[in-house]
Amino acid sequence: MAERSTAAVDVADNGGDEPPAADAAKVTADGVDTQNGRAADGPMPEKDGERRKAAPAAAPELHSGHKLARRYRLEECVTRLDGFSSWRAMDEKLRRAVGVHLLPADHPRARAVLAAARSSALLGDPRFVHVLDAVEENDLVYVVHEWLPDATELTALLAAGPLEPHEAYQLVTQVSQAMAAAHREGLAHLRLTPSAILRTSTGQYRIRGLAVNAALRGITSDTPQRADTEAIGALLYAALTQRWPYEVDAYGLTGLPKGVGLIAPDQVRAGVHRGLGELAMRALANDGATASRQEPACTTPEELAKAVAAMPRIKPPEPAFTAPPEYQHTTYQQGSYGRPPTHPGGRVPQPVAVPPAPLQSRTGRVLKWGVAALLIAALGLGSWQLADTLLDRGKGDNGGTSNSQSTKTNEDEKKPKESKPLHIGSAATFGKDPIKPEDAGKAVDGNPDTAWITKIFYGYGGKFGNLDSYDDGSGIVVDLGSVQEVTGIEADMYAAGHKVEVRAAAPEASSPHGISDFPQELVKLGNTGKKLQATVDTPIKTRFVLVHITTLPSDGSGDGYRGGIGEIKVLGPAG
Repeated sequence: MAERSTAAVDVADNGGDEPPAADAAKVTADGVDTQNGRAADGPMPEKDGERRKAAPAAAPELHSGHKLARRYRLEECVTRLDGFSSWRAMDEKLRRAVGVHLLPADHPRARAVLAAARSSALLGDPRFVHVLDAVEENDLVYVVHEWLPDATELTALLAAGPLEPHEAYQLVTQVSQAMAAAHREGLAHLRLTPSAILRTSTGQYRIRGLAVNAALRGITSDTPQRADTEAIGALLYAALTQRWPYEVDAYGLTGLPKGVGLIAPDQVRAGVHRGLGELAMRALANDGATASRQEPACTTPEELAKAVAAMPRIKPPEPAFTAPPEYQHTTYQQGSYGRPPTHPGGRVPQPVAVPPAPLQSRTGRVLKWGVAALLIAALGLGSWQLADTLLDRGKGDNGGTSNSQSTKTNEDEKKPKESKPLHIGSAATFGKDPIKPEDAGKAVDGNPDTAWITKIFYGYGGKFGNLDSYDDGSGIVVDLGSVQEVTGIEADMYAAGHKVEVRAAAPEASSPHGISDFPQELVKLGNTGKKLQATVDTPIKTRFVLVHITTLPSDGSGDGYRGGIGEIKVLGPAG
């Protein structure tokens, strides 16, 4: 099961009004759900420009392994939406990963996408993800761009918590300066979201989708500089507070309380850097409101970049270290070498008595030789006793093993009891509205190459609890066939970032369905990595074990959330 890079293209639709039922049916009929697991659940409203509805156009029917220009081999479809699709591909000529947008040449946005891609490619600014190629060929239009496998989305950084002041300062400095350079060349982004910002391993922030992402969605704006400035302000606000500065939840972040309007970052979270908080308000306050010190609003990235440069520079945090002990000067360095030490009050200590010289008389020499002889005798006696002990021990090793057996038994008692995988009879999908129940068996078939994978959901931060059809989340129920003693669980997750708990049904349960039918807790609810492993001190008796997912991780496209389980092993006592 391939992992998706954090540098996947931000093309998942997160904007526009709710599509009509006819459009939704068309998407499903185009194979989006069956081929890619896409589901447009609750799209978020656009905040950064107007979106033009695209006329219905079928997405190119391509598959993994297809080559473009005998060079770009398609490997994984990231998004299929509004008649276009986006892929992770391999440039076989240069042997590197690339991203590719594909749409039919007769798509109503094809000309705009080509123009935006070619204009973006001419910029050549290293702070942007570069467009490498933009081609119309064989009734297809495709745009090839960089793929950054070592980069991390701002979405993932914010999921771990707000940024440190120095890191937030670097974010707004680099992004505002980059967008100011782009606007000087007549280029706007109009889709500056947390998923459009990447942080490389060297600490540099890079922006992807300049002009192209907006063209793919048909987004335009009469005031592009103002729209991009407000978007940078929203990014800074989210970096300082870990909250989205609007009333809606988006990009895995919780929105502001409804009815209170835009409030200063330090009223949302304590300890926010005052200067950065006021800067975020100046960038967001484009409708007449201003920051607390009544400074003018920033309406262009150029103005915002100048306001950042005028701030006192925020230094990185000092590395924590333990101070070395205070240096002790020698008597020579103190200038007291050869002098008698003085004491408080001017008193000079009494001289220390010199010990008498060793015995030099005839009697003393006899005494020394006698002591030496006694020492030699003691060494000889000790060597003889040591050899005798070693010989006895050798005999004991040949003649009996009672002591060694006793020691071995004590060591064995200290070892933890071993566990073994239990036999699994079957598996079923859990939830009010089961997701892909036909694939549930793939989570217990012993084949690491197969998996139960959910559809892709948009909005709500991947939280099932916000969706009427999935108010209890989802997951896999494992049937052991009979009541067994369970000591642990191992599960390979589709990706890191799931919010998961593991629960067991009561021993007498015969057909549990709801979450209340699984009262016994094996693993507490929390975030997990790619591998879920846990054991319990006291075995739990049960027949049914539930791996319960309440929140999905990002699918790498920016606005979508997707999860799943590759393989589940339920452990029991080995003896």
